Amino acid sequence: MATIEEALEIERIERDIFRGASTKTQLQRTFGGQVAGQALVSAVRTVEPRYQVHSLHGYFLRPGNPQQPTVYQVERIRDGRSFCTRRVTGIQDGQAIFTMSASFHLGDTGPEHQDEMPPVASPEELGDSQETMSPERLWALREWEHWDIRMVPQESVVRREGVAAQQQVWFRYRQPLPDDPLFHVCTLAYMSDMTLLGSSKVTHPDEPTQNASLDHAMWFLRPFRADDWLLYDQSSPSAGFGRGLTSGRIFDRKGELVASVVQEGLIRTLRD
Repeated sequence: MATIEEALEIERIERDIFRGASTKTQLQRTFGGQVAGQALVSAVRTVEPRYQVHSLHGYFLRPGNPQQPTVYQVERIRDGRSFCTRRVTGIQDGQAIFTMSASFHLGDTGPEHQDEMPPVASPEELGDSQETMSPERLWALREWEHWDIRMVPQESVVRREGVAAQQQVWFRYRQPLPDDPLFHVCTLAYMSDMTLLGSSKVTHPDEPTQNASLDHAMWFLRPFRADDWLLYDQSSPSAGFGRGLTSGRIFDRKGELVASVVQEGLIRTLRD
C-alpha cells in the first residue's frame, strides 16, 4: 500500500489551495489520519519554516471517498510575532468532509515538567506485527504494511486505579524518514488516528458497533522521530449515547512525552 510520503503528498493548485493525492487502499472510506495529515501539510505550506506546529483541532464532517483526491482550502487567520493560525477545509464533490484549525509557534522558554511514561513491555518483547498479527487483522497489516504496530496484550497493561479502559500500542515507521521535523509532525498526525478509538471498545470487546472518528485534537510537545519507537498510551474515560471519548499520550523510547491526543468517535451499537 501507500508509503507515508505518498499518503501525505499534496499539490499546490493556487496560493492557498492544495490537492491531496488519493492512494491505493482497501478501505471504503478515506482514512481519517490521511485527511488530517494532508490538511496539516497544506497548512504548513503557508507558514514560514521558522514556525513549528504546536496544536491542531479537527472535525470529520463526512466520510471521504478514497478513490477521489481531496482539495484543501487554507485560510490565513493570523500571522503574529510568535504565533500563526490557519484554518483548513477538506473538500470533495463541493462538500466539506473535514475542517481543522492549526496553530504554529516560534518556541520560547519557560517552566518544564511532564508525566512519567507508564510501565510497559518493550516493543522487542512483543514481536514484529508481521509475525504476530491475528488472521482476522491481516487486512490491517496489508493496509499499513510500512508501519510496525505492536499492541500490548490487555493482560500485560498495568492498570491505573479508576481508569475505565486502557490500551497501549508501540509503533514506528519501518523505513528511515526525512530529517525535516515538520514531516515527522505531519506523519504523527496521520498515525494518531490509528487504534485510538479502539481504546473505547476495550471493555466491550464482543459488542458489535459502527465506529468512526468524529473530532480530533493534538498537541505537539517535544521533538521526536516517527521512524523511532513511540508508545501510544491510550484510555477512554467515557462512552455513552453512541459516542466514545478517548485520549492518548505519546512517549518516545527515552520516556519523553512528545504529544497528547484527544478524540471523540462514533461507537454506535449495531441493531439486527
